[in-house]
Amino acid sequence: MTTQTILPVNAEALKALSESRQEPTWLTDSRLASLELAGQLELPKLEKQRIERWNIQSYGEYKESKKLASLDELPERAAQLVEGSREGGLVIQRNSGTVYTSLASELAAKGVIFTDLETAVRKHEDLVKPYLHQALKNDEHALAALHAVVWNGGVFLYVPKNVEVDVPLQAVMLTDDAEATFAPHVLIVAEANSQITYVDNYVSDSLSAPVTHNGAVEIFAKNGAKVRYASVHQLTAEATDVTFRRAVLDNDASIEWIVGEMNDGDTASDTMSILKGNGSTSDAKVIAVGSGSQKINYTTQAKHYGKSSASQMITRAVMREEAQAIINGITKIEKGATKADGQQTERVLMLSPKARGDANPILLIDEDDVTAGHAASVGQVNQEQIYYLMSRGISRSVAESLVIYGFLAPVVSEIPLEGLRDQLQGLVERKLGQ
Repeated sequence: MTTQTILPVNAEALKALSESRQEPTWLTDSRLASLELAGQLELPKLEKQRIERWNIQSYGEYKESKKLASLDELPERAAQLVEGSREGGLVIQRNSGTVYTSLASELAAKGVIFTDLETAVRKHEDLVKPYLHQALKNDEHALAALHAVVWNGGVFLYVPKNVEVDVPLQAVMLTDDAEATFAPHVLIVAEANSQITYVDNYVSDSLSAPVTHNGAVEIFAKNGAKVRYASVHQLTAEATDVTFRRAVLDNDASIEWIVGEMNDGDTASDTMSILKGNGSTSDAKVIAVGSGSQKINYTTQAKHYGKSSASQMITRAVMREEAQAIINGITKIEKGATKADGQQTERVLMLSPKARGDANPILLIDEDDVTAGHAASVGQVNQEQIYYLMSRGISRSVAESLVIYGFLAPVVSEIPLEGLRDQLQGLVERKLGQ
């Protein structure tokens, strides 16, 4: 029995809240079972960091969110993220609940479902129930169990067989009330030979007290499906951000992860692709900039079960001031996954003597007929490069910026969404104080 986890709600209150939200019985039972597990399980173990020392207890309580009459009512910081994003579909969560949803009529006519998860469990139970908490199970650790207890709002995206969606669907997750629970759950189901791009932004505004974000993403890509998932986290220093992402890939399915970790507070994320099917592929690109006294722990994983499956993961992190980063890459090739190919690269650039970085590439191979490789580096800015640029009449600050952008370019330049590239560029400049 762990003494590290303070439960944010008791069973009676949880049951009453679930019933007041008209949740189906199976979901109420799931929340109650997860609450019991949360009191028994240990916290996840982070490499070289102790998450129990972080502020991971500030869940607040569920507060009803008022629907938006129009997008003009959004706070400025969130409103900037939805400009030009209404073509395909848009879901906006504010604190404990969803306040806006839209989906293009032509996509709805093709059978695409894009709504908040709370609505989906009631209206599309047959599509949600088989998948919810199946990629990230509630017994994985205490935080997974707690998420299964308190999740709210969220996103449900369903793409029918053979349907290809050409425009990105977008979600914005906003927390601006420190007393309200903020725990979105994203569930994506892409049927056989479908194709979808989904983009979300996590943002905070005017928080008056600490907030814990305990979020989860589950993606199921069926045979031949192609899913592109892009996520940018830009929460302020008051928020502690813990996110677990999982994708389960069937035969010839593919997932492309694009993650920009631009928070100002302590952050931990675990992004895992489970390559279950033969010929399945995973491509993960993660960039991060740490500042202040942030503690950061990023893990990217690929687990190969299918034959001829392939994974690629690239993480590049820049640490300034007194920020500390632990970057983990884990490639696991199971027995029987012949012809699998797993490649990974982790690089950390430190901008000050007090910044700290640690890159940990891990290969776990249980099959002989495979290809696998890794590369990792941690280092300071190359002063020779700085001096060379300064000798050409460039100021030191501009020279350092050019070196940093050059360091991040191999990841940023590969992002296929122009708007996301521009957004990440602006966030990098903000985090670097430019």
